[in-house]
Amino acid sequence: MKIGISVSSSYPDIAPNLAVNWMVARTRAANAAGLDHLFVGDHHSTKTPYFQNNVMLGRMLAEWGDKPFGALYLLPLWHPVLLAEQVGTLAALAKGRFIMQCGLGDARQGAALGVDMSRQVGLFVAALKVMQALWRGETVDESTYWQLQRARISPLPSEPVEVWIGALVAPAIARAATLGDGWLAAPSLTPAQSATAIRQYQDACAGASKAIGAAAIRRDILISETSQAAKRAAAPYLAAGYRGIPEEALLVGSVAEVADRLGQLQQQGYTEVIVRNMSADQMESLKTIERLSEVKAALQR
Repeated sequence: MKIGISVSSSYPDIAPNLAVNWMVARTRAANAAGLDHLFVGDHHSTKTPYFQNNVMLGRMLAEWGDKPFGALYLLPLWHPVLLAEQVGTLAALAKGRFIMQCGLGDARQGAALGVDMSRQVGLFVAALKVMQALWRGETVDESTYWQLQRARISPLPSEPVEVWIGALVAPAIARAATLGDGWLAAPSLTPAQSATAIRQYQDACAGASKAIGAAAIRRDILISETSQAAKRAAAPYLAAGYRGIPEEALLVGSVAEVADRLGQLQQQGYTEVIVRNMSADQMESLKTIERLSEVKAALQR
């Protein structure tokens, strides 16, 4: 099982220049811990600082090296030619494969950006197909959503961009199996739900006559020296209803406990876990990232 990190882009309570330094430090720690992928998220028109993915990746890659990297993109909110160009440029900054995680977004962000989200599925599918054609070096026309005429991009990614599609409900999971190279499960899935969801993805791949791609799930995480210490550190976040995520869907515990939980996901069929720090404390977050090297070693044993 591969373990990657989605470095948090939201820091509501500290100065912006300090926040970006925290993101860089977490990237450096993830590289030192031997993690397998680096990602950042995607949100727009936020009340508190949210640092934008393409800009931050350019800086974070200086700390990451040549392993796979990428970002989440809410595709209906992006112009596909501009985003395809941005990804082509980012892919040239490092030798690692670019992985594009993608999803639909929500009505609030759509309204803020002037996007008609009643058409979000059509926008998503069309954007993905346009971008994939552009990355292949094709010249693209599109008349339904953007009125594109002979669009092309350069530079092209040096190797194919891998597409993981975030999906929760059955029709979206089927879309991920048909259109993507992999599927990204929601962080809110309990262990029982994650078992059901991956079977849906596997069945959808079989129905589409496609090989099963990357099966990834995101997990929010806090690792301490002992189980009791981890529970104490996580208690304030749980008391506040942490992101609406069920407690059993979180990875909170010692190295051995977290490794055991990841092993259960591996047995279910997940090939990748993308972790995100729960803690708002920088030192606590860095310690969690550092301990992931021990988690990886335990999984290999």
